[in-house]
Amino acid sequence: MANGTGNVLTYWRGGLSEVPDEVWHHPSLESLLLPDNALTRLPARIGTLASLHTLDLGHNRLTELPRELGDLTGLSRFLYVHDNRLTALPYSLGRLKRLAYLNVGENRLTALPDSLGSLTALVELRAQHNRLTSLPASLGGLTSLRELWLRGNRLTSLPLAFGRLGALRELELRENRFTTVPAALRGLPLLRRVDLRSNRLRELPFWIGDLPSLEKLDLRWNEVAVPEALLRRLEGRGCVVLR
Repeated sequence: MANGTGNVLTYWRGGLSEVPDEVWHHPSLESLLLPDNALTRLPARIGTLASLHTLDLGHNRLTELPRELGDLTGLSRFLYVHDNRLTALPYSLGRLKRLAYLNVGENRLTALPDSLGSLTALVELRAQHNRLTSLPASLGGLTSLRELWLRGNRLTSLPLAFGRLGALRELELRENRFTTVPAALRGLPLLRRVDLRSNRLRELPFWIGDLPSLEKLDLRWNEVAVPEALLRRLEGRGCVVLR
């Protein structure tokens, strides 16, 4: 049985293996919370819940998402599908142009669809602990993005189009395969924190000292020497450098 208030249904840790029929009796539902269950399938019927602004499917056993998920164009707050068994995301997610928070972390994704670059209202994207080796250049279109979490993938570079992410403040690249700071970050005006722990850094570009808002640069667990002139420049203006 769900716990619900108004237009919210919550089935947290309900021991469910499928979406309850009760859900479909609430066509005006605004928030559907199904985390920490044992769901293996999301019915295509999910696309009929046109009033949803929040959908939480985290910590389940989903192996795919129906393309009808893209019909939920009213999703304006959260879409959480983290900690499932997804190997791909439907291209139709690019239709969720009002979405603010997307978490696809802790899955088995090898790529993100180009269509995600259409999510111009997105302020936070979490794709940590997947199997990503590259990112689509279209993500440079996420002009409202403030936080990007990419820990625990297999990335070696970022597309130059990421230089258009003018609102980006937090960037987590920990536990990837970078050998240098991605050139795409050069000149980002609001970038405050960059986490590059546990990569394969061999060098630091001097331009990193030009990032006007940088407050914290985490370089721990790399074999990289920070030039003294660069270190003085960063620390001299209040940037914390961890190495």
